[in-house]
Amino acid sequence: MVEGELPAPSESVTFSSSKKSPTTRRAPPTFASTKTTLQASTSHQKTELLYDSLQFMHKMEGPVSTPRLPAQSFKRNTAAAKEQLLSSSPGFGTPAYPIASRQPAIRQPFAPPLNNAANNVPTVLSILLPPQTLRPVAFRTLTKKHNLTLTSSGLGLLSTFVGKFCGSGWREEGLAERVLDEIAKTWKRNGGGLIIEDGPDKKLSGILKLLEPCMSGGRLDTGKLSRTNSSVGGSSLSRSSSLVDRPGMNRDDSQTSLGLSGLNVEEGDPDGEDHSLDIRSYLKVISAFDQPKLLYSMAKKTLEPMSGSATLLPPIQHKISMFRNRYHLVHQRLMRNESFQTPSFSTSGRPPSLLHSGSSAATLQQAYKITPISNLLGRSGSSHLLLGLLVHSAAGDLSLTDLSGSVVLDLSIARPIPANGAWFCPGMIVLVEGTYQEDGSHSSNLGAAAGVGGQIKGQFIAETVAGPPAERRGLTIGSSNGLDAENMNVHTSVGAGFGWIDFLGVGSDKGVGSQMRRLRRRFYSPSLPNTISVSNTDADADADAGEEHDHHLPRTKIAILAECTLDSPRTLEAIRAILSSYNTSAGDADDLPLSVVLMGNFVSTASMAGSTKGGSVEYKEAFDALASILSDFPFLLANTTFVFVPGDNDPWASSFSSGGACVLPRQGVPEVFTSRIRRTIASANSERKDKDKDRNPTTGDVVWTSNPARLSLFGPLEEIVLFRDDITSRFRRNAVTFSKPEDEDEDELDMTNDQNQDGNGEFMDSDETHNLDRRVHEATSHLPQQQNTNTAHSTQAARKLIKTILDQSHLAPFTHSIRPVFWDHAASLSLYPLPTALVLADAEMPGFAISYEGCHVMNPGRVVDELALSRATGRGSGVGRWVEFDVMKSKGEMREVRF
Repeated sequence: MVEGELPAPSESVTFSSSKKSPTTRRAPPTFASTKTTLQASTSHQKTELLYDSLQFMHKMEGPVSTPRLPAQSFKRNTAAAKEQLLSSSPGFGTPAYPIASRQPAIRQPFAPPLNNAANNVPTVLSILLPPQTLRPVAFRTLTKKHNLTLTSSGLGLLSTFVGKFCGSGWREEGLAERVLDEIAKTWKRNGGGLIIEDGPDKKLSGILKLLEPCMSGGRLDTGKLSRTNSSVGGSSLSRSSSLVDRPGMNRDDSQTSLGLSGLNVEEGDPDGEDHSLDIRSYLKVISAFDQPKLLYSMAKKTLEPMSGSATLLPPIQHKISMFRNRYHLVHQRLMRNESFQTPSFSTSGRPPSLLHSGSSAATLQQAYKITPISNLLGRSGSSHLLLGLLVHSAAGDLSLTDLSGSVVLDLSIARPIPANGAWFCPGMIVLVEGTYQEDGSHSSNLGAAAGVGGQIKGQFIAETVAGPPAERRGLTIGSSNGLDAENMNVHTSVGAGFGWIDFLGVGSDKGVGSQMRRLRRRFYSPSLPNTISVSNTDADADADAGEEHDHHLPRTKIAILAECTLDSPRTLEAIRAILSSYNTSAGDADDLPLSVVLMGNFVSTASMAGSTKGGSVEYKEAFDALASILSDFPFLLANTTFVFVPGDNDPWASSFSSGGACVLPRQGVPEVFTSRIRRTIASANSERKDKDKDRNPTTGDVVWTSNPARLSLFGPLEEIVLFRDDITSRFRRNAVTFSKPEDEDEDELDMTNDQNQDGNGEFMDSDETHNLDRRVHEATSHLPQQQNTNTAHSTQAARKLIKTILDQSHLAPFTHSIRPVFWDHAASLSLYPLPTALVLADAEMPGFAISYEGCHVMNPGRVVDELALSRATGRGSGVGRWVEFDVMKSKGEMREVRF
């Protein structure tokens, strides 16, 4: 080192391989002498500044820019440049944290194209539309155009829907009118009625939810709407769809409900080659407590099983549901009748009238329109046709009630249709035609205070009263396609029917009907028509017997005995004589009756009702006496099914009713009284098995069933209702009386009936009724047909009884004070659809066998008429009477035997 020279600090400079920027490392300062301090102070400061400037320049990656000029940005394609951290200084205006960049979406090779149509759809600005603002448009569209009434609750829902999906252009662009028009059409299509409201079923809310996906830009997309209607409203009648649509039901349960497992019908054996040749294997006795409980659904227009299990002490709502279900069944039956459907072209200027047609149906050129009772308000002096339930009001007046309200009836000038042809009692659903008259008070109990069903002021002056026309069984279940088997005429009623409904728990007609028809043809004659409502005449039966003389027909007879009072020796002798007539004439088992039905009362007085002669011991002795008689016919017991139906005098119901009207339906005779009869039949079966060891025959059976009960033969094809009740006297005690018309009108009406009726009880065309449609006239207005020309008083009373019951389609069309009914088991008393045969055992009526609307009604009467026996015959002899029903011909015949 030279003296006087400024020593340079010890340093070494290196360059990095990546950026080639120099890096300076300083050595610790050394001080050689003190005299150089003052000499080189200025030079030393300059050197330090120079070193700092060089170090700062080497660390900068870009050039230095002045604050006045914009910084030059150098964009690099590397990933490091994109991930560069920016400064968070407010001067640069950059975020404090980096923004993570999104990865670019990788397009799949088969991905659908991106939907950019949403940008083309006009947006709707939703608004809060007050209901009072929408009211004029709703009134113009719903009330004036579609004749519908809108409630305040329905208007609130519609205003919310229109404001949300139509937006601010609901009025100027006419969007609201189009939407309301489609809502009205959908409401009518679903059978919502005349009043648009969001009731308990939430029908209006469901319609709005259905239309919500179809709204696009404030308008209804017709394409989406048509697809929605086809997928929701299109009901398929296929078997698979019917099984899937049932909630909470798997395939096994569905097959059981259709009767596939219960009837032992194999899908791979349609002709039934492996089945037993005994027809009794397809005979089933159904108790009233085992019958399915069905309720009519107004929303789905079909019958549905009742939710929950049935009980003897249900809530009060079930009582209301029972009467509502009866009304719905009758109402839908009328709506499917052509007489209540408005024709496209009307040629008659005269309004339809029950009196002019002489029946409860109009011609094809006229149509009836049922008016709800609540719609009578403000229409004083106008004529209407009402459908409702006859009841007594709290004031004691006879009133008519429907689902909307009630009105007092004035029957001072009313005439029944047909005259003296039916009973009309409180508890029946009837058609009443007349004029409504207000009393001038203008105060009604209808509204929010009294609720639906209140009584309107004024009275309804009735002119004609008629029952709802009955509907044939084939039309109800949709099996006969509306054809009359005898005349091959198209019936007046229309509709799809209830072919998929299992009414008895043995299968539906469309589920197992075809298989059961093949089995029936195999058992009967091959020439038997493939329908369930065909009744062969005597000439056809003789012709079939001549052609099929080599074919041995199976057992087709059912013997029915009623009022079998076993505590009477004469009754026991008559039963012995009747069983002997079958046992002696039977060469083999095929000549025996298919079944023997014995109906109560089984004792002459009420059992266990406090009487000294009607205790439990005496009641059991009566059945023991019957068991001793049955033991004399072991061959008959081992090859026949015995069915016992109790009456009002039989326990246990007689212990509380004392022989009066007990609650329907009622249980069968308790087993404690029937042990000896069971042992007798078991002994006959064991004796037969010992003789026929090589075969496996069908043994005899005994069934103690309820009242009423049903016999099912070949599943849903043949249905026979067994009912024991003295119903005629109950009709006479409670029937409404009408004032007699003038003599001229009465004579003219009787003369017209005589001219219009031929020897077989069928109505014929006359001069006064030449313009009436004959098919409608025969279907609804004629009296029940009888096979002979007997027109005695007893026959007329029988026709009157049959028409009343079958038109009501109910076994007990009374109020609960007259005939009590278990609410949850009321479906077992329904006669809808009409059965193929009805056994109405009425001890106070003589025996008869009459057909009406394809249903054969029979009354065996008393097996022994003690009063007639004492007058007509001498002491020591008697006559036993019963009905023999042929299931193949669907025809009953009165039989007698002397003993």
